[in-house]
Amino acid sequence: MNWQAWLLALGAMLLLGSVAWLYSVWRRDVSIVDSLWSLFFLLAALIFAATAPGLGARGLLLLVLVAVWPVRLSAYITLRNWGHPEDYRYQAIRANNGPRFWLKSWYIVFGLQAVLAWIICLPLLPAISVPAESGWLDAVALLLFLTGFVFEAGGDYQLARFKADPNNKGRVLDSGLWRYTRHPNYFGEFCIWWAIYLFAVASGAWWSIASPLLMTFLLLRVSGVAMLEKPSATGAPTMSVTSCAPMHFFRVRDAQSATLWEQDNESNCDHQNTGWTCSRRIVYFRSRRIPGCDRQCLELQGLPG
Repeated sequence: MNWQAWLLALGAMLLLGSVAWLYSVWRRDVSIVDSLWSLFFLLAALIFAATAPGLGARGLLLLVLVAVWPVRLSAYITLRNWGHPEDYRYQAIRANNGPRFWLKSWYIVFGLQAVLAWIICLPLLPAISVPAESGWLDAVALLLFLTGFVFEAGGDYQLARFKADPNNKGRVLDSGLWRYTRHPNYFGEFCIWWAIYLFAVASGAWWSIASPLLMTFLLLRVSGVAMLEKPSATGAPTMSVTSCAPMHFFRVRDAQSATLWEQDNESNCDHQNTGWTCSRRIVYFRSRRIPGCDRQCLELQGLPG
């Protein structure tokens, strides 16, 4: 295993993050780090391929996959944020860090994400650089990767179309891929990283499992689902549906959960572990009982609370 290539990738990622940080200081907008995130992995993959003694079929395939996926995601996020002010998440971080945030953002935003990306990219190193014969596990990994790509790209496309229609203001997207998962983009990212891990396992690197586990934790508990499903101090609307159920990708429903009804009169529901109180237009649905919850309480996107 060429560990020097992995260390080289860390230096390259920090350099790329530093260049982006300088640009963010000039623009007074650190949101560009969202466009940069996936490109860290493309940079790492190129370094691993360039330093490998030779690329086999698996390495070539993965290099193509890890080129198309990050470029698409970065382009989508860049176009989505173009012409908009700094994302509310980073506005909150900026407000909490005082006038020297321009300097602190180098390590609490760009440096941190570069290091996280470096740790997460570990399975790419053996999957690209270790020559090994392809087998059935590669086929499973490819299928899982393509499934994740369809959910991520398709979910982004469907949400963009939904939000572009003014008739959908105040409504929840629950058709297409959004019918099956509350967060198709994050579910897609989840599938992609477990697929990359399977490619690594096919190369003999089962020990790199820390990477998909860390990504799963980040998606579910830190910057992905958790960020969208917790109430925001800025009043930013949720992207889909929030509930007192544990955070997960899929909607918690059973065969009897199809019936929805609205209650327009004043009512309150204290969300477990959040202290969030919602009132007025509350939507309830029948579902299996979840420990710790007397009922499920969902807030529709854009409805007054």
